[in-house]
Amino acid sequence: MPTTEPTTTQAPPLDLAAAIDTAVSAAHTGAAILQSYAHNRADLVIDHKARNDLVSQADREAETAIIESLQARTPEFGIVAEETGGAAQGPATWYIDPLDGTTNFLHGIPHYAVSIALVAHAGTRVSGGGPLSEDTPVIGVVYDPCREELFTAVHGIGAWLNGRRISCSRTQSLSDAVLATGFPFRDFSFASQYMPMLQDAICTARGVRRMGAAALDLVWTACGRYDGYWEMGLAPWDVAAGTLILREAGGVCHDMHRQDPWPVGGRVVAGNPAIVDALHELVSPHLQAF
Repeated sequence: MPTTEPTTTQAPPLDLAAAIDTAVSAAHTGAAILQSYAHNRADLVIDHKARNDLVSQADREAETAIIESLQARTPEFGIVAEETGGAAQGPATWYIDPLDGTTNFLHGIPHYAVSIALVAHAGTRVSGGGPLSEDTPVIGVVYDPCREELFTAVHGIGAWLNGRRISCSRTQSLSDAVLATGFPFRDFSFASQYMPMLQDAICTARGVRRMGAAALDLVWTACGRYDGYWEMGLAPWDVAAGTLILREAGGVCHDMHRQDPWPVGGRVVAGNPAIVDALHELVSPHLQAF
């Protein structure tokens, strides 16, 4: 009798077009809840998770709405969210920060955002390519509801601000660069490393800014408002979306220790290619083994 070769089936590649639409819809849903509280902040119930680490009912309600929106359309993906936790699983995982810049929000400072990213896991295929060799952010959405600025990116396709393509700056030297950073505010264990970095940056760069929302720091670097950015002590959901948006805008976003494929450990050095190399040279002498 004739024999037939065994057939193998491959999971279909991720549908990134559908995923970006899902993420944008979820971001708008979460932002609508935030803005509904924006003029009634005095009535918010605020809890202290730890020193200088606040959470309000706005964060929680926005996160719940975002998760429900994502699960309804992509039940096969894992979810890791700031307030409810979760685990990476399936072919890809959503990383959600429902309110990046909580302290700004609670003090009426109009500089905060919703951040949503999809990280595809090693071995997963994306449209137009083979299996990924390592975990890779493939969808990034950062929405600033105060300015109505929607930053988006799709792996291998590009990055946009309100539908228009963006690119990082072309500044070539730190002396001409405006840098963004974030001070230690919750975990002070790395302050002895960070403070000399800040001192060197202040003395070298044209200017250093600290605005208090990491996701916006990354996307402002992606569209050229900043030339570079570094920070320590962040969480994966703070940086996942911004990492992809900056990369797709022609920039570089590294794990500060150059160990992880993206800054999942929350230590970031980012910028245009020239500035990110100079930033690495600036921070490396002060960086301790991690």
